[in-house]
Amino acid sequence: MSFIKRLKSVGFSEEQAEVFASEHRRIIEDNLVTKDHLDMRLRELEYQLIIKLGGMMMASVAVVAALVKLL
Repeated sequence: MSFIKRLKSVGFSEEQAEVFASEHRRIIEDNLVTKDHLDMRLRELEYQLIIKLGGMMMASVAVVAALVKLL
């Protein structure tokens, strides 16, 4: 049984059922996170992490190089 038919079976008018179903669908689509979106965000976070870790590694190498020069 379709969603609209179920709403009508419990007392919704045709118009009420259609508006309710349409708004329900819109709310879900606006707030639903897809796997593709999650995958994209994960890749963005991975790239940011790689960049930050790379920067920290370069800074560490520079500090070690400076300390070696002092010795």
